[in-house]
Amino acid sequence: MINSLLFALTFFSALSCGLMAGVFFAFSAFVMDGLSRLPAQQSIAAMQFINAAAFNPWFATAFCGTTAACAVLTGVSLFMWHKPAGIFHLAGALLYLIGAILVTLLFNLPLNGALAAFDAKSAEAVNLWAGYFTSWMVWNHLRTLGALAAAASLTIALLSPRNLCAP
Repeated sequence: MINSLLFALTFFSALSCGLMAGVFFAFSAFVMDGLSRLPAQQSIAAMQFINAAAFNPWFATAFCGTTAACAVLTGVSLFMWHKPAGIFHLAGALLYLIGAILVTLLFNLPLNGALAAFDAKSAEAVNLWAGYFTSWMVWNHLRTLGALAAAASLTIALLSPRNLCAP
């Protein structure tokens, strides 16, 4: 029973970390590049609308659900040191919590908050957008890698021998 619950939690966490990595990757790969091709005032306005639209039940469920699953998995993995897969559970959960969530909370969200408070029609829009774009992208690349590495580590945990994770 406990192995089945651990398997389900790990499976959900691996999939949801991969989902979030895909969301972050889309911004790194083409969304931000597309926005940067617009005049700065339009880029700022568009990103303000995107950030506002992100506050919806679908994204909140994926974002918060992945965070909660990885937080639980962190706690569970602390009791699994005697199993080789335990380190992959812990690494995957922490990679997501630190590499994706902490980076988002400390860097991307404050940048988004500052952008939200800015008047897109302002004369300083060009300078603001250039600084925002560069900084936001660095942190977004990092959280993309964190979420992807988390998904990979949790997948390795799932592929461990049957007596280490699988039901």
